[in-house]
Amino acid sequence: MGGFLLAAVALMAVTVLLLLRPWQRRHADDAATTREINAGIYRDQLRELDRDLAAGTIVSADHRQAQAELQRRLLDDTALADMPATRTVNPHRTAMLLTFAVPLLATALYAWLGTPAALQASAAPPKQFSSTEIDQMLSTLAARLEKNPDDAKGWTVLARSYRALGRLEDARNAFARIGESLNRDPVLLAEYADVLAANAGGSLEGKPLELAMAALRLDPDNGMALSLAATAAYKRRDFRQAALHWEHLLKQVPPDSDDAKWLVKTLAEIRDPNALPTAVMQASAPMPRAAAGVSGSVSLAPALAARTLPSDTVFVFARAAEGPRMPLAVQ
Repeated sequence: MGGFLLAAVALMAVTVLLLLRPWQRRHADDAATTREINAGIYRDQLRELDRDLAAGTIVSADHRQAQAELQRRLLDDTALADMPATRTVNPHRTAMLLTFAVPLLATALYAWLGTPAALQASAAPPKQFSSTEIDQMLSTLAARLEKNPDDAKGWTVLARSYRALGRLEDARNAFARIGESLNRDPVLLAEYADVLAANAGGSLEGKPLELAMAALRLDPDNGMALSLAATAAYKRRDFRQAALHWEHLLKQVPPDSDDAKWLVKTLAEIRDPNALPTAVMQASAPMPRAAAGVSGSVSLAPALAARTLPSDTVFVFARAAEGPRMPLAVQ
């Protein structure tokens, strides 16, 4: 808010200074009278007559006659009283008027056409909703959608909200109610695939993979769909296809990001003839019961959580404590 006001005041000050510049100049012509102006004109005309005579364009008789006529007219004009050549304007009054009128007019126009309330709103911190309030809002939205089942946008909001809250069963049901518009949106298709895979314990085969591939047909650069397709290919030991998807994904992420570093390292391990058989052996060998599952919780730091959206996705990779760094499971 403070920055906006300072910028607005600075702009108005610059505007006023630019408008006042013409009124701050003092020209010699401001004090010119009608007599002085006419005398200058006649002097120019007399010099022109002298040049014509010297050039031979007029004869001496015509020159004397024209010169006498100019002198007579000059005497007639100088007999008149001095009069200002231009209408007198009080520069101080004009300057004062501009100084006050411009800021007042600008403020009035902003109050009429702008959004002054946004200045106060931007200064206030965003409202934090409790989990109970969020559940109540979602319940209200779900009840309204049951009465209006063709509201695709409403089902989309509900599905993404459930997904962000980890209510995966509810998210799956809401995604299924979006309708035909889901099949035209690659982002929604990838999110739906991710929800189905999560409900299936991380398995991407079947419907989740079909949705991911449909998303890639609509948008070959969709990051989530590329990641899901690569993970599915890797799990079925199709390392060549997994590498193709991860190579494509590598082009979409920032070069210096952690995602890019992980992708580069994973692709190097896939292409390593010594690491690949080990990875296949590890993927096919039965895991000890003590390592059959991984439990825990994932949370975001408050500063990061404030910048996230309901549509954001968090991928959790499980890797072996020793051996290749390629993921053994993805959630």
